[in-house]
Amino acid sequence: MKAPLFCSLALLVATAHAADGDDTRQLASLPPAAESTLRAEMRANLLALNEILGLVASGKFKEAGQIAEQELGLSAMGKHRDLPFEARPGPHMPPAMHAIAMDGHRAASEFARIAASGDRDKTIAALPSLTSGCVACHYVYRLR
Repeated sequence: MKAPLFCSLALLVATAHAADGDDTRQLASLPPAAESTLRAEMRANLLALNEILGLVASGKFKEAGQIAEQELGLSAMGKHRDLPFEARPGPHMPPAMHAIAMDGHRAASEFARIAASGDRDKTIAALPSLTSGCVACHYVYRLR
């Protein structure tokens, strides 16, 4: 129960700061190619989250878990390893930002494990874990 409340409050505070022009988030300077890769990955993550939410709403918990693991979980790590070094976001992130990303991958894999059980209540209760890393990172860091 605390995670959804924290996420909601963090989002409101971040929105208020941005609206006031008082953005105190830390700038994470990445090479342009790495920033472009990261932005594309974040858009893909939003699509995956939307698909997961739709599947959970339809009672398709196992399918939601599969998408979570494939697109967001530990299985999704390393998808940029074949890109040139300057286009890979991970090596250029501040260490704490990278740690948040790693925690997000682990949380998605844990959600996938829970969803695979088919337990509706546990799956729904685990949903906030999919976005808590996103909220934390966007609350603390900015690219521009």
